[in-house]
Amino acid sequence: MDLTTNYLGLKLRSPLVVSASPLSENLDNLKRMEDAGASAIVLNSLFEEQLRQDRLELNQNLQQGTESFAESLTYFPEAEEYHLGPEEYLKHVAAAKKTTRVPVIASLNGSSAGGWTSYAKQIQQAGADALELNIYYIPTDMNLTGTEVEMTYLDILKSVKSNVTIPVAVKLSPFFSNFANMAKRLDQAGANGLVLFNRFYQPDIELETLEVKPNILLSTPMAMRLPLRWIALLHGRVNASLAATSGIHRASDALKMLMAGADVTMLCSTLLRHGIPQIAAIERDLVSWLTEHEYESVSQLKGSLSQKNCAEPAAFERAQYMKALTGYTAAH
Repeated sequence: MDLTTNYLGLKLRSPLVVSASPLSENLDNLKRMEDAGASAIVLNSLFEEQLRQDRLELNQNLQQGTESFAESLTYFPEAEEYHLGPEEYLKHVAAAKKTTRVPVIASLNGSSAGGWTSYAKQIQQAGADALELNIYYIPTDMNLTGTEVEMTYLDILKSVKSNVTIPVAVKLSPFFSNFANMAKRLDQAGANGLVLFNRFYQPDIELETLEVKPNILLSTPMAMRLPLRWIALLHGRVNASLAATSGIHRASDALKMLMAGADVTMLCSTLLRHGIPQIAAIERDLVSWLTEHEYESVSQLKGSLSQKNCAEPAAFERAQYMKALTGYTAAH
């Protein structure tokens, strides 16, 4: 069975890619993922705030006491001339490349265009095969327009692309007034891949302590419906690779995403819940289904149930919506 697929210009042995998670912080885990069948690994994210904090601490240390002797200020360059970031992450990228033979994709998580995007160049120099921009952004400014929000995404992408030559994927949310248009604009701005979708972690309120606390819930297969829909609508309409993430727990989930048009399917919650060996179990079931249904390759399956051959994608989506509602029978 030919499971090979292309993602971000990289030829992968299968469409099963490990998504960014705490699991990838451990080098032993990376080797176990490769042995279990992962075709590529997205490392844990480095956050924009980490880079900002490092720069602030450096600047504070350099400036401490300099007000006593004005001439001492000339001994140090301005803070913006330093190109520093968490050295541990760069070392981790380099070590990951030595530990595994599969492509290693670094992950930068941020919400604004700025100096942190230049750190992407250092990540490339550390050996990353590609870079995933996880843009986690919830606009709360009531004076901010939708156009300005969209430009933030485009500015981040353009800033990073100007600093690297490795492929860049953008992981983003579906919350745009016209997501199809946003996908097109990111594609035209140079995104090599679109990762659909980012999951927003909704906080909870602790009633006893009267505090807001983080609330992380692992995904379930139901979460795949939204990326499934949009991948089916975008397949064949953008040049960027399409990665499906969120809700992929079983081979059947991966198969549906591939039929919709995904180039790869990303695994996270299922590995946190069942362990790294789950990769091998999903691949085994994937091969079994393809063999049973007389497919010879993943490429033969890919996009077979997308809207690619539909003249009017909006009509395709509307028809599925009407069929779902009119076909529902309430329980008595």
